[in-house]
Amino acid sequence: MTRREIAFFSFCLVLMGAGWGSTLPMTKIAVSTGYGHFGLVFWQLTIGMVLMGAICALRRLPLPLNLRALRLYLILAMIGTIVPNSLSYQVAGHLPAGIMSLLLSVIPMFAFLIALVLGNDSFRWRRLVGLCFGFAGVLIIIAPAVDLGQPIPVYWAGLYLITALLYAFESNYIAKWGTEGLGPFQVMLGASLVGALVMIPVVILSGHYIAPQWPLPLPQGALIASSMIHVFVYATYVWLAGRAGAVFTVQVSYLVTGFGLIWAGVILGEAYAATIWLALAAMFIGMYLVQPRPKLAVSSAISQS
Repeated sequence: MTRREIAFFSFCLVLMGAGWGSTLPMTKIAVSTGYGHFGLVFWQLTIGMVLMGAICALRRLPLPLNLRALRLYLILAMIGTIVPNSLSYQVAGHLPAGIMSLLLSVIPMFAFLIALVLGNDSFRWRRLVGLCFGFAGVLIIIAPAVDLGQPIPVYWAGLYLITALLYAFESNYIAKWGTEGLGPFQVMLGASLVGALVMIPVVILSGHYIAPQWPLPLPQGALIASSMIHVFVYATYVWLAGRAGAVFTVQVSYLVTGFGLIWAGVILGEAYAATIWLALAAMFIGMYLVQPRPKLAVSSAISQS
C-alpha cells in the first residue's frame, strides 16, 4: 500500500470505530423508556433487512432460499442477533455504556479459546498471555473492591459476557463451516430476514411490540440510528477487508472500545475513576496479543452486525 492509501484506509478505520462505538450509548437510550427487548430486536432485524436488501439489490446479489441456506440464516440469526442482542438490551438498563464497550473487547479472547476447541487455530503462548491480560481487565471491571466511579452490578456484567461469548462462537462457526458459498451481504440479508420472521410470534406473545410513532421519540430514533450505523459500518468493514486486508481491518476493535468510552461520556455524561484506564490498557494488550487469523478476522465482522 502507498502512504496515501494507508492514510485513507486508516481514516476509514477511525470512522468505523467512531460509528460502531456510538451504538452502545444509543442502545442505552433505546431502552430508557422501558421498551421490551424482543421488540427492539425485531425492529433492529427489520431495519437491517431493509438496508441489506437495498445493498443486495444494488449489487444484484440474489438471496438463495434452499434448505442449507435457510439453516445457515437461522443459526446465525439466533447466535448472532436474537439471543445476544436480547441479552444486550436487558443488560443495557443496568450497566454503563462504557463498561459494556470494555466488556465486548473480550470477544477476540473468547474467539481464540473456541477456535482451539473447534480446531480452527493452534495454541500459541503469546495468545495465552493475551488471554491473561484480557481477563485481568475483566476482573478489574467486576471486582467489588475496585472503584471505577460507576456502580458495576456483577450479575449483569457476567450476563453480558455471554453476549461476547456468542459473538465469538458465531465468528468461529463461520470460519469452521463456512457460509454455503454466499457473500457476507447475502448472509446478513438472509439472517436478518429469517430472524425478523422468527421474532414476529415472539413479539406478539411477549407483548413487546413497539408501534412506530411520528415524530420519532428519542428512543426509537436511537434504535433506528444504531441499526443503520451497524449496517453501513459493516458494509465498510467488508469493503476495507477486501482492500487493506483482514488483519489491518480487525484493528477496528481497539477503536470501537475507545470510542465507546468517549461516546458514553459525551452522549450520556458517564464518568469513571482513573482505574478504568488500567482496565482499558489490559484489554488493549490482550486484544493485541490475541489477534485472529485472517479467516476469523473477516468472519468476526458478521458477529458484531
